[in-house]
Amino acid sequence: MTVNHSEERKSPTRKHTALPKAQILIEALPWLTRHNGRTVVIKFGGNAMVNEELKSAFAQDVVFLRHAGLNVVVVHGGGPQISAALDKHGIVSEFKAGLRVTTEDAMDVVRMVLAGQVQRELVGLLNQHGPLAVGLTGEDAHTITATKHQPEIDGELVDIGRVGEITAIDTGAIEALLADGRIPVVSSIARSQDDGHVYNVNADTAAAALAAALGAETLMVLTDVEGLYENWPESDEVISRLTASQLEKLLPELSAGMVPKMEGCLHAVRGGVRTARVIDGRVQHSILLEIFTDEGIGTMVVPDEQQGESA
Repeated sequence: MTVNHSEERKSPTRKHTALPKAQILIEALPWLTRHNGRTVVIKFGGNAMVNEELKSAFAQDVVFLRHAGLNVVVVHGGGPQISAALDKHGIVSEFKAGLRVTTEDAMDVVRMVLAGQVQRELVGLLNQHGPLAVGLTGEDAHTITATKHQPEIDGELVDIGRVGEITAIDTGAIEALLADGRIPVVSSIARSQDDGHVYNVNADTAAAALAAALGAETLMVLTDVEGLYENWPESDEVISRLTASQLEKLLPELSAGMVPKMEGCLHAVRGGVRTARVIDGRVQHSILLEIFTDEGIGTMVVPDEQQGESA
């Protein structure tokens, strides 16, 4: 008896090792359809900025989103790199109300690190996958305009130097880059509205303001925690979803480091962004997991009228 081995190989009952990959792609299909042509603003920060594997995975995620039909804007700060550079220059790092105190000397270092180091590295990582990323700062084309910010601590306004409060956003340069199929990478530095200087702007705040001005579908903020905890430090249970009003009530109870992130999420959804998400940047490909899977990770903030809807 002669056996036709070619027919054996074509047997429909044979298990294909690639089948799980196909199932993953099918699961992503409704999310691909939903997000196609939409804009997502991603704030890049935390461990994802300093761990080589996480940086590489982040770049892959962003490029995947771009090829999946999304318009992607990346906004970055550079806390660890700025602190290291300030230390080398003999400038003490100080924080008040969760924001870096930025003297004139410190501002020169901040500008150099954000635009000359962090941004260039990130643009380079993205462009390993093709001529996609273009770097700019909030100074360029008046993208971000700010005035001096003085936070209130114990009922008094405190001077924290060249830290800016955003007063205007001009999305023209970013929209032109998106229309050309590029990935804008924006450093969180702003031009001054009134005194001819530049300002250090919190990157979470800048990302939220840009997301609202662009009419983004989603704001994603990478952090070094799993999300917003229900009752930290007594509990490590993560709140998976909450409305703008629910978040507003929680803000006074949050740690200083989480306040700018969650205030940014609140500003974004109240400014027309459909969802704002705080996700764990320590997890490789956390962006893809959040956007293209049913489970998702982290904490999602939605406008009040979306309560009870699927997102």
